[in-house]
This record gives sequence, structure tokens and C-alpha cells, in this order.
Amino acid sequence: MNDLLPALNWRYATKVFDSSKKIPAETWAQLEESLVLTPSSYGLQPWKFLIVQDQALREQLVPHAWSQRQIADCSHLVIMLVKKALSEADVDAFLSRMVEVRGGTADALSAYRGMVMGAQSKGYMSTDWAKKQAYIALGQFMLSTALLGVDTCPMEGFIPAKFDEVLGLTDSEFTCAVLCPAGYRSADDRYAELPKVRFENKVVVEYR
Repeated sequence: MNDLLPALNWRYATKVFDSSKKIPAETWAQLEESLVLTPSSYGLQPWKFLIVQDQALREQLVPHAWSQRQIADCSHLVIMLVKKALSEADVDAFLSRMVEVRGGTADALSAYRGMVMGAQSKGYMSTDWAKKQAYIALGQFMLSTALLGVDTCPMEGFIPAKFDEVLGLTDSEFTCAVLCPAGYRSADDRYAELPKVRFENKVVVEYR
């Protein structure tokens, strides 16, 4: 527990990654699991985490992210994909998984299914909703990396339609929501040592 605040003060949005340094397999295994363990609304997990390791493919993506080199130079490029729309089949797949993990029967979950499908039928589970879920995953991943001494750079600065095109997602059920390159900072990144600029607690925290 004592490692939390030092880790949060250490982390920053890394501008320059050291392309020669790779995240060890045992460290990445924990980080991958941190993505899988992310909470989501209704537990529905409307996402897929695409880890792009192919260097040539990364280079194709760089021009569609305003030439930001973090995409190509990081150790692991995490692209958080979300479903464009959540279907009845998606809900049933989650309920089947719940029965598999916890036991019981699908019939016992009928009331829960009705509640979830009620929200789905009203259009609550849109692409925008799914993207909000992806940002929960982004936050959990960034905290996990910081605790393990791995650098990240959360990125919205990219053109989703172009990323979808390069990644072959245009006609799929998924679309790119947000990026998070992960790896290790370069010694040349001058932003690493700059103090954080945050408003004081009294400005942003209120008790009632």
C-alpha cells in the first residue's frame, strides 16, 4: 500500500520510449491480467485488448496518430477496442460465462438477464457507452504499470477510422477507442523529470 503514491508521482505521459527496452514476459503477464480483471458496467466487458507487436504494422499506424513515435517505439502497443453495439447474443455469452465460472443455471439468471436486456433495448449500450468502459480499463492499466515500474502514454490523438482501416476492423463489430503504448522511458525524454502540475486538493476535493 505504501507504494501507491510514489508510483503515481513517478508516472507521466511518456513522450519518448527507449525502443531497445522490452517489458519482461513475467511483467507483461501481470499487466495483461490487469486488463482482463478490469470492472465494467453490468460486468459485460464490451471490449477487446489488441496488443500490436508487429513493427511494420505499427509504422503504418504512426501517420494516423499525428506521427507520434510512441506508437512505434514502445515495447507493447495496447489498443483498446470496443464493440460498436452490444447485442442480445453478447449478453447471453456473458451469462453463459457466469454460469461456467460460478455454477448455477441460466434460468436462475433470468431476472438479471431481463434487467440487462431492458437497458440494451433502450439503446443505453451504445458505442459511446462502450468507450466509457474502455477508459476504466485504461485507468486500471496505467495504475498497474506504474506499480510495476512500466511507463505508459495514454493517447486519444489518433484517427479511429484510419486505425480501423489499417487493422482490418472497418467491417468488424469492433472499433478503436483509445491507445496506451507501454514500455520504458528514454533517457532523452525531458518530460520525465518535470514536476506534476495539479490543482491543490482544496480546489478539486470537496467534502459534504
